[in-house]
Amino acid sequence: MCGILGYIGNREASPLLVEGLRRLEYRGYDSSGISVLNGKIHTRKKKGRIDALAELLKSDPVQGTIGISHTRWATHGEPSDANSHPHADQSGHLSLVHNGVIENYISLREQLEKKGNNFKSSTDTEVLSHLIGYFYNLSTDPSGVERLVGAVKSALLEVVGTYGIALVHEDCPGVIIGARRGSPLLVGVGDGENFLASDVSAIIRHTSSVVYLNDYDLVTVKRDGYSIDSLTSSEKQERMISKIDWKPDAAEKGEFAHYMLKEIFEQPESLENALRGRLIHEDATVRFGGLNLTMGELRSVDRIIFSACGSAWHAAMVGEYLIESLARIPVEVEYASEFRYRNPPIDKNTLVFVISQSGETADTLAALRESKRKGHRSLAVVNVVGSTIAREAEGGIYMRAGPEVGVAATKSFTSQVTILTMVGLLMGRIRHLSFSEGKKILDGLQALPELMRRVLESNDHIKDIAKKYQSFESFMFLGRQMNFPVALEGALKLKEISYLHAQAFPSGEIKHGPIALIDKETVSIFLAPQDDVYEKNLSNLQEIKARGGQTIAVTTTGDTHLEKLADDVIYVPKVEPWLQPVLNTIPLQLLSYHIAVMRGCDVDKPRNLAKSVTVE
Repeated sequence: MCGILGYIGNREASPLLVEGLRRLEYRGYDSSGISVLNGKIHTRKKKGRIDALAELLKSDPVQGTIGISHTRWATHGEPSDANSHPHADQSGHLSLVHNGVIENYISLREQLEKKGNNFKSSTDTEVLSHLIGYFYNLSTDPSGVERLVGAVKSALLEVVGTYGIALVHEDCPGVIIGARRGSPLLVGVGDGENFLASDVSAIIRHTSSVVYLNDYDLVTVKRDGYSIDSLTSSEKQERMISKIDWKPDAAEKGEFAHYMLKEIFEQPESLENALRGRLIHEDATVRFGGLNLTMGELRSVDRIIFSACGSAWHAAMVGEYLIESLARIPVEVEYASEFRYRNPPIDKNTLVFVISQSGETADTLAALRESKRKGHRSLAVVNVVGSTIAREAEGGIYMRAGPEVGVAATKSFTSQVTILTMVGLLMGRIRHLSFSEGKKILDGLQALPELMRRVLESNDHIKDIAKKYQSFESFMFLGRQMNFPVALEGALKLKEISYLHAQAFPSGEIKHGPIALIDKETVSIFLAPQDDVYEKNLSNLQEIKARGGQTIAVTTTGDTHLEKLADDVIYVPKVEPWLQPVLNTIPLQLLSYHIAVMRGCDVDKPRNLAKSVTVE
């Protein structure tokens, strides 16, 4: 979950590294640091946000055209200057940055301490830097790149865990060495300069040509090229160069105060991108180019398992309701962190889908690999082209949502729900769903982006509601059927960015325990569109009101009845039930955003969280 950036070229490294770290800060913001090699290694690192490092470099600058840098999300060792990356080896001639977890670092540290190594931090990363330095000094090979590559290989073969690393050594002033296992790493290919990064966002202003590394790849990056070795093979590795298809400005805030608000307002466009070229009106169905399954194979599927984490898990739950309703196929939703350790019975006609915005989520990637290992057909829904999950899945669907920088998922969630709606339509149309029913869903999907824009016009009204409830400390989100997962997502958004207590329940469950929480200091947010369970939701809302609770209702435009019952009402356009979750999500995102801002929270970088969870 940390961010790595390395640069080698003819420009000053320090400004480029700091600029890139700012674009990686969503991956971790406990501390940051850089090492620049200019004859000697010069390291600067600081606890806190990137601004703290930038201030340090103003007063104590470093110069050189080769360097590595890191922004940290703490796993081993509290956030501090000492625990910040980069970390040196015992000699001080090597400097290393690392994303991942070295699980056997305690035993390795004990072995190295017995050999006379002294440690300055409590991190697992410093153990790895010392281990590489130990093997380098142990080698009888002449000084040089081959000796350093050999030391890295020897050290990594001793390691249990995950890593994406970049390192420099004073004996090898013309190279940066990188390696990955379980943590993303890529090479940015430039003109007379090259980059090593954990994410394309760090380098997109300088190059759109990237090489995605595979697990067990070890790369040697020079100014004029790169070469890839393998920890599991003696042969050189070939990797294709990919082109990034989005512009640098897509990852900028523009006129918006926060990335999260920008990404909320980008949702109509992200949905248009998700739908583009996939709606087949003449057949009242959809077409996905990357499933790699024939219609016959899709028709043979009699069970679907979704595996995901966080917001993607909530999207999968919406997908469960949708696909079971539209296609009459049993669906199960599994936490990826649980699925990877379970041994559920899965027959040959089960299709496994993993869902991940980044395509690098460690638990979801492990679930994919476990599914493939056991021979199950395994597909993916991902946003990042070239990500590990995208490359390892047997087929899948790209979200096309563009870069999502805010830590709290917004446009990725609604894109995932929209795609799963299309999956439901596709699977339904090859079974029992009629042309006219399919056409109705297709027309509704096509209208969604414009309807989302109408919901976004309620931003000022929602902001006023947020002002009214910003000082409350407890919130309950309630919905029925496919709006229950939307309630879960609304509660998660509020928890993530404002640190308030928020829970979600199916509306009918409140009298089975949660109603005990209700008092005048608790706000209940009802998702109550005019659907088949509308009257049931009204009854539940009245139960809350009778006990003095505060209520906010999200309902269908024109519903004047709820205005008389709820304390505040937010309206969304009327659509078919299977399209309602996408529209109902937006008011909850905006409400959470405005409450968090009013409470002084950093909505783009909430405490203890990082965007891409690449460690278990």
